[in-house]
This record gives sequence, structure tokens and C-alpha cells, in this order.
Amino acid sequence: MVNNKKTVLLVDDDTDFLYQTEIQLKNAGFNVLKAQGQKPAEDILKNEKPDLAIIDLMMENVDGGFALAYHIKKIDRDIPVIIVSSVTGETGIAFDASTEEEKNWIKADVFLAKPLRFEQLKKEINKLMEEKTNETV
Repeated sequence: MVNNKKTVLLVDDDTDFLYQTEIQLKNAGFNVLKAQGQKPAEDILKNEKPDLAIIDLMMENVDGGFALAYHIKKIDRDIPVIIVSSVTGETGIAFDASTEEEKNWIKADVFLAKPLRFEQLKKEINKLMEEKTNETV
């Protein structure tokens, strides 16, 4: 039997967010690779190629999410990356990935603020997967 499920790499140092989001992604029909930080995610990427990545911004290092997004795009620039973070609420510094310049600097396709409704995340995942499919056709 062929598995046509898309694989999502989910990276966050918040175990509650990881657990809840993993369940929701699996219930939505995705395979999930999860890591509790930048280094474990980089280890996963040595052997796996996800269809999409959802990563936290601040993990072991303040810029861990940026570094991981850069690492993922270096492996394959066509892997969509969603950065999720509570950094705006905690620091007041707003990040966005809506312009090409921001995407080039941040190395993410979408930036979402926590707290995050799963419906919002799923909408962005579906949009990015559709864009990726249309690019490869």
C-alpha cells in the first residue's frame, strides 16, 4: 500500500504545543516528524525530507527558528516553512513573511503568531501545499 500522506516536520521546545499540534496534524491526515529543538530537527533532516516544516522561532537559541529555517531552505528551497512564535506578544517586535524581501531574510514562507488556532495553521498549510503542487506541475 502506498502512503500518500504529506509529512510535516514540527519543531518546538514547548512540549504542550508539540503534543497538541501533532495530534491535530495527524487527525488532519498528515504524517508528523517532531523535534523538541533546532538540533534534534537538524538530525531528523539528515535522513528525512518533509513536505513542509512548522518551527518555533525561539528555542535553544533566541534565533534558533531562523537558523533552522535557513538550514531547511539550504537543503531544499521548495520545502515550505511556517514559523510560529509568541515573540511579538513577548517583545513587541513584529515579524512578517508577506513580502519577498522578508521571505528572503527570514527564510520562511509564513510567519504566524502564537497563540494559534489550528484552523488558521491548517489553512496556511493547505495554501502552501497547493502552491508547491502548482509549481511542480
